[in-house]
Amino acid sequence: MGDLIKLLLEDALFSAVPAVGFAMVFNVPTRMLAFCAIGGAFAHSLRTLCIYWGVPLEWATLVASTSVGLLGVYWSRRYLIPRPVFTVAAIIPMIPGSYAFTTMVGIISLYSNGFSEPLLATIIENGLRTMFILMALSFGLAIPSVVIYRGRPIV
Repeated sequence: MGDLIKLLLEDALFSAVPAVGFAMVFNVPTRMLAFCAIGGAFAHSLRTLCIYWGVPLEWATLVASTSVGLLGVYWSRRYLIPRPVFTVAAIIPMIPGSYAFTTMVGIISLYSNGFSEPLLATIIENGLRTMFILMALSFGLAIPSVVIYRGRPIV
């Protein structure tokens, strides 16, 4: 149990940093940077906890991004700031960079070294995993807003 808590605390710390960095790049108000850090730490730690419990990466990402979407809706109502200020920065640590990189390197290698079945399998596997994780992030951020603001008129 102690190892799990240590893992989650490390994960929270190391995922809060890119969330704040991304928020700073896009001029999020200074007083809201702490919320971006909390959101990023919460989301990535929740995803890590779900993976620890045996949930597949894609589904764990959906759970974490939906939770951050709900948290973002709450914070946006409470502080009267647009929801993406909190949510977009919070999901940045969950972007599947290594899978996308491996896919692109495989495509370049396929072009330069020629076709091989294991290489094609790697490209397809990592490409699909990247796509599903990005879809989980997108749907997870959209679901809370769609559910909460569903009956509200646009104008």
